[in-house]
Amino acid sequence: MNFQDKLSELERDFEETEAKMADPAFHSNMKELQVLAKRHAKLGPVVSKYREFRKVSVDLEEARSLLHCGDPEMESLARDELSAKEDRLREIEEEMKLLLLPEDPNDEKSVIVEIRAGTGGEEAALFAANLFRMYTRFAEREGWRTEIVDYNETGIGGYKEIIFRIDGDRVFSKLKFESGVHRVQRVPATEAGGRIHTSAATVAVLPEVEDVDVEIRTEDLKIDTYRSSGAGGQYVNMTDSAVRITHLPTGVVVTCQDERSQLKNRVKAMAYLRAKLYDLELQKQNDEVASERRGQIGSGDRSERVRTYNYTQNRITDHRIGMTLYKLDQYLDGDLYELVDAMTMADQSQKLHAIEAN
Repeated sequence: MNFQDKLSELERDFEETEAKMADPAFHSNMKELQVLAKRHAKLGPVVSKYREFRKVSVDLEEARSLLHCGDPEMESLARDELSAKEDRLREIEEEMKLLLLPEDPNDEKSVIVEIRAGTGGEEAALFAANLFRMYTRFAEREGWRTEIVDYNETGIGGYKEIIFRIDGDRVFSKLKFESGVHRVQRVPATEAGGRIHTSAATVAVLPEVEDVDVEIRTEDLKIDTYRSSGAGGQYVNMTDSAVRITHLPTGVVVTCQDERSQLKNRVKAMAYLRAKLYDLELQKQNDEVASERRGQIGSGDRSERVRTYNYTQNRITDHRIGMTLYKLDQYLDGDLYELVDAMTMADQSQKLHAIEAN
């Protein structure tokens, strides 16, 4: 099936979906109506582009027909029109190709984010706290909801590790390229000599999955409870509400201590475990096709250095796409849009090249 046939088929599917949504017989079945609405919304953009493509093609033919009409002024206008329409047609073709790229099935999902301090001791833990604030500020801008799953604080406000959930529309699609090693270069607050230190933190963004996505057998779980550790004073939990779950076949361990209720902590820990096991399976699949994915954006390699944050120059550099911005202060305040968009475009470009090469 060629490109045009594929688009024609999608347009027919779109029109059939539209007709069903207008049929009163479907209005009593809300579940079916939601499926149709989702399909309609997904097909809408590419069908709209295809219809524009057809209209511009007709305009192009009309302009060509006037090239030899015998009227010099009309022929000059036709040549200008022809050039503009040809340029627009090429633009629409590229836009349609992007819209037809296979979508990551996880893009619509909420996520669980793990941030762990790496090399750099206390300074790395403080940087982990900076990253946590950066992502929560971005979530606020997007209207997403965040909740902490587990954390391990240091004495001066840093985190050895912090795991939190971000719930919202298409969270994974915007944060999936954040996984990897984030490096910071700055004068630490704990450094009296004023020397620039380099430290790092590791970020992992895991798509949140449902029970149906990952099968977990009760007999494969070891569940322990313990007393939560907090900031002290009134925040110290006097009951064994914190939960640790060990998945025996894989050895994966997850904990949750954010809630006062053991039941709520267990529910959060199970969601975290499902995400970890799903991610483990994704990593195995990535390893199997490593030769194809090598060098691609978002390869999932958690040991890859993805970004450097230089405080003294107010600079942020993404090493995967070679992009540098001198607006680190804005970025740390949650204005991630420029790099998120650049990473998405780079990923789409690589996928397009891969399809065209085959």
